[in-house]
Amino acid sequence: MPRAARLLLLAAILGCVGCGAPRPLHLPALKPASELLPAAPQGKTWQLVWHDEFDGVSLDTTKWDFRPEGPRRDGWWTKKAIAVDGRGHLVISALKEDGKYLSGCVVTTGKFEHAFGYYETRVQFQKQPGHWSAFWLQCGGTGTVGDEGRDGTEIDVWEKPTLDDQIEHNLHWDGYGQEHKHAGYKATVPGLSSGWHTIAMWWKPDEYVFLVDGRETWRTSAGGVSQVREYMMLSNEIGTWAGDISRAKLPDSFMVDYVRVFDLVDGNRRPAP
Repeated sequence: MPRAARLLLLAAILGCVGCGAPRPLHLPALKPASELLPAAPQGKTWQLVWHDEFDGVSLDTTKWDFRPEGPRRDGWWTKKAIAVDGRGHLVISALKEDGKYLSGCVVTTGKFEHAFGYYETRVQFQKQPGHWSAFWLQCGGTGTVGDEGRDGTEIDVWEKPTLDDQIEHNLHWDGYGQEHKHAGYKATVPGLSSGWHTIAMWWKPDEYVFLVDGRETWRTSAGGVSQVREYMMLSNEIGTWAGDISRAKLPDSFMVDYVRVFDLVDGNRRPAP
């Protein structure tokens, strides 16, 4: 899409000047606009409320924190495995150092915690077995038992444990012990294992809608739907769910082009591109 057309589309997505909606956040002109947003309900428009384009050469710590260094599943989480590459990408890697498998996780805890809206990532997945990438939402209430997932659900917008064209969406609630409950779906999307893909979740008050490259893959109200604010996480984990890490050619990475969060606000319906 030509740059001029892309900017016109972006202006339409973020709402018109003077419409009474909150002032939109800035998106760099050279980044692709979020063209795959679902149509807003009548009388509403999508408003960008948070984003990271991963510009620069270091993680923006006003938006993210590193998860503390320490053991995680069959590996070790460390900031050594996390980089911003200077070309607009977050890179989270699987590494081997002194016989230990390393990976990492970044979180928005205490910096951006939000309920409902449209959560969108653009990502290129890892190529080697034994580790998996994920974008997920979490809160303290996930461990609470008694109100299903309404008081907090682990929302795995996507997890990628396999190297084929399959993606997983998962929900976990009522803690991680004997009362734990789970719902999930595996979607197959041709071409998913190569190139860049946009994976998103529309968190409504009464259901979750998951989408890959603008097409719906799963719709569910399992757990009663979380009604509380949650923080975001981007992670890479070492574990046999993804295969045998000893067979991997390391280092291996997945890359994130951006993370964007949109809310529905009062305004006119977004025009079609």
